Amino acid sequence: MTDPHDRTTTDRRPPRRALAEWARAVTEARWFAVTVFALILTNAALLGVETYSALVTGWGGWLRLAEHLCLAAFTVEILLRACAHADRPRDFLRDPWNLFDLAVVVSAFLPVVRENGTILRLLRLARVLRTARFLPQLRVFMVAVGRSLPGTFSFLLVGALLLYVYAMVGWVFFADHDPEHFGSLGRAVLTLFLLMTLDGLGDAVRAGLEISRWSIVYYASYVLLASFVLVNVLIGVVISSLDEARETEREQEDSARAQAAEGGTAADGGTAAEDELRARILAARQALDALESTLRPSPPHRQSPPHRHVTSRAAQDSSDALSSR
Repeated sequence: MTDPHDRTTTDRRPPRRALAEWARAVTEARWFAVTVFALILTNAALLGVETYSALVTGWGGWLRLAEHLCLAAFTVEILLRACAHADRPRDFLRDPWNLFDLAVVVSAFLPVVRENGTILRLLRLARVLRTARFLPQLRVFMVAVGRSLPGTFSFLLVGALLLYVYAMVGWVFFADHDPEHFGSLGRAVLTLFLLMTLDGLGDAVRAGLEISRWSIVYYASYVLLASFVLVNVLIGVVISSLDEARETEREQEDSARAQAAEGGTAADGGTAAEDELRARILAARQALDALESTLRPSPPHRQSPPHRHVTSRAAQDSSDALSSR
């Protein structure tokens, strides 16, 4: 007989896996992404409205209520994303966007942050950056910016050295004649930094020609190195990082599709194996039940043993022989 309460005959998934599948179905739905994106834009609009004192005075209570509702919605969102990784919590922590969202949401509940309006506004402003999660091109661009930081630091180092050298040379040659722009090292650096954008280059060249004809060499070499060579190097670094970020994004999408396909195949194979195992267990139980019914003993019948009949017959014969004598 089969036990109807036997778990081997029913399809029951672990609660954690069931919760993860349900939350994953919710977070991967298009309406969920659109809703969160709309909440982020709403939060950004509320942050901009709060810059108008008249609106804050008249609608301050409603604005605070809207902010609390946005915070509650973001909290529910991050909880759903955490539940979607209930069967594999480490994957949740490996995603940098999950860590960023978690930091932004948790920071809003810290007493130190809630008491400081400036920090709280900055954290609310950081929520706007979460739009990159729902815009693939913006996400690729931000990844490219992050990848270009090492090259950018090298660019800043070379640019700082170039500014320092040319500032010292300008101070030596133009400090006495043009103290307003080259009177000190700081003023010379500021002047050359503005010249890097080609702003006021004509006035600077005319002022230098009044001092010396060789000043044209100074300004021409500086503009050539600072405004063309270094800027083009920086653009090349950013474009190279952008190509790497696009390639990385493409590889991640391909790997995600491959994992999803493997997971679906493994799930189908696991379901078939479980069904086969249940069928074997059911067949084994039925065979055991049949064997038990065949081996069950039947009720005994009352019969006199044969040796008793033999003994009584012999006694009767001996009694007859004695009576005849």
